[in-house]
Amino acid sequence: MSSTVAPDAVALEVFRHLFTALAEEMGAALKRASFSPNIKERRDYSCALFSPQGDAVALGDHMPVHLGAMPMSVQAALEELGTLAPGDVVCLNDPFRGGTHLPDITLLSAVHAEDGLLLGYVASRAHHSDVGGSTPGSMPLAREIFEEGLRIPPVRLYAAGRRNDDLWRTLLANVRTPVERAGDLDAQLAALHTGRTRLLEIAGRRGIDTTLAAMDALVAYADRLVEAGLERIPDGTYQAEDSLEDDGFGSGRVPIRAALTVSGRRLRIDFTGTAPQVPGGINAVSAITASACRYVVRCVAEALLGEPLPAGGGSMSAVELVLPPGSLVNARLPASVAGGNVETSQRITDVLLLAFGEALPDLVPALSQGTMNNTTVGGVDPRTGAPFAYYETVGGGMGAGPEGVGLSGVHVHMSNSLNTPVEALEHAYPFRVVRYGIRRGTGGAGANRGGDGLRRDLMILTPARVALLCERRAVGPAGARGGESGAPGENVLIHDGEEERLPSKATFSVQAGDVLSIRSPGGGGWGPRRKG
Repeated sequence: MSSTVAPDAVALEVFRHLFTALAEEMGAALKRASFSPNIKERRDYSCALFSPQGDAVALGDHMPVHLGAMPMSVQAALEELGTLAPGDVVCLNDPFRGGTHLPDITLLSAVHAEDGLLLGYVASRAHHSDVGGSTPGSMPLAREIFEEGLRIPPVRLYAAGRRNDDLWRTLLANVRTPVERAGDLDAQLAALHTGRTRLLEIAGRRGIDTTLAAMDALVAYADRLVEAGLERIPDGTYQAEDSLEDDGFGSGRVPIRAALTVSGRRLRIDFTGTAPQVPGGINAVSAITASACRYVVRCVAEALLGEPLPAGGGSMSAVELVLPPGSLVNARLPASVAGGNVETSQRITDVLLLAFGEALPDLVPALSQGTMNNTTVGGVDPRTGAPFAYYETVGGGMGAGPEGVGLSGVHVHMSNSLNTPVEALEHAYPFRVVRYGIRRGTGGAGANRGGDGLRRDLMILTPARVALLCERRAVGPAGARGGESGAPGENVLIHDGEEERLPSKATFSVQAGDVLSIRSPGGGGWGPRRKG
């Protein structure tokens, strides 16, 4: 803690908005400078500011699954590399060292004042559409992480402002789309530069000691708000269970169990009883589970208090996690984890919401689509003769709540991205979108109806390799307080006009002219359907 007295309430609110604006501007710089549609159009990235101690001070309004895990990336980088000098940039994507899954590459740098004093850290994380591995898009059905792509421990991509060209060439030599990857990495560097510039401006105007004191005060304030929210939950233990449908290798249903114990201003989340890690890539590392827990606790605290937490969310010092080693929620090497980030994070969120719903039945909404409908396609673009790798998550139905109906065709919970515009898809890839619209009636009925899913039919104009990682294809998202479940999703391949139902997780080849139809789930309804 800085020796300077913490800012008063008004000054603290000013700093809160300054730091949040810094993270948001980092994201805007990353979006503008990026090459890939996945980042430029879908906004599959996140940016954040951390204190000199590595606490999250401000997170942009980006991807919750990224943001909750990024503090672990900072911690891993500092533990393995020690002090970061001016001009150092750390690169990492290792899920077992604070990453999420291999396509999510994090860049981190320290910000120093002119006298060398450390002011904090800025970080950018972006989903790269290909990082090598056995299939284009780096989201394959795999039995171990080595099949999923290039794994990068915390390493210095830049040291004292000089790029490590040997490392740079190694990274680009292991991906299918090196020009796009280089452009997106440069965009992440631009985001770091933006964050550094703004933090130096803030410290220059407000004073270094006052700025550092404000960082500490915001973290402490967020922790107090979380504690105040927990205090409004009735003491007790609340349990819930839900399952992933399978791991893609015939595992059958894979349960996640959680017990929430509330005691005054403390919360214990215990995942004992959750399935052991499985061969397929739905395993989640501890950073993913911590991220989902952070997101749900924050949502519940904000709903109970009626006001938002500071953008960093605090250190969550009041929350204890029990994550059985070697389980689905705390996987060990060499587990495959590509789907843990995108699918298991959503199911962890669902389980926690079900448990909180036992304690707060009139507050917690019905379950949303519970999947990101991950779709990857890769091959050679006949227009250019160059390889391409397309990755996207697809929106679906939001669960209804006590305040109103669920939204349709949106990304929910751990995903906060957008659906790629048709024009951008057809410009960047050898695709033609032949159908795109809302799946009317797929939201669960109730006093408030769940949101509807989407259907998008993508004609692939060249022979290609496809990988799907989806959930909620067998059982739709549950309703709440008497509301009905949403409809499950479907994956369909249309060849010569004939429809073939696909499993939720699959890797396969398609011919030119085949149509891949992704039909996402609806959200659950809330409350019993009104009569008459």
